[in-house]
Amino acid sequence: QVQLVESGGGLVQPGDSLRLPCATSLRTCSAYAMGWFRQAPGKEREFVATIGRRPVHTSYADSVKGRFTISRDNAKNAVYLQMNSLKPEDTAVYYCEAKSGGIPTSRRYDYDHWGQGTQVTVSS
Repeated sequence: QVQLVESGGGLVQPGDSLRLPCATSLRTCSAYAMGWFRQAPGKEREFVATIGRRPVHTSYADSVKGRFTISRDNAKNAVYLQMNSLKPEDTAVYYCEAKSGGIPTSRRYDYDHWGQGTQVTVSS
């Protein structure tokens, strides 16, 4: 059974930074494209960032472009989301998701596995 475990969430102030790690039990993590999605209260889960098998292939939602960075360490079966210059509108539960095949996508229904999420709250 594939497991994805997010961590690193918390309560921060506007302008602060957070780094979210996602540990996976994927036997061949490098064969998967990985993504981060988020869901705020009362809203649909939305795309944040994705990374292909090759770390050079990344894509971001316009709302986080230039502030967030997705990265992966296939040797550690891990994916990370570095979040800088956080804003109150970034408040949400953040989910790590895995998609078989290496092509990154922003479409959530393309992803096969996801974790339980980690809460990020940005408030002064």
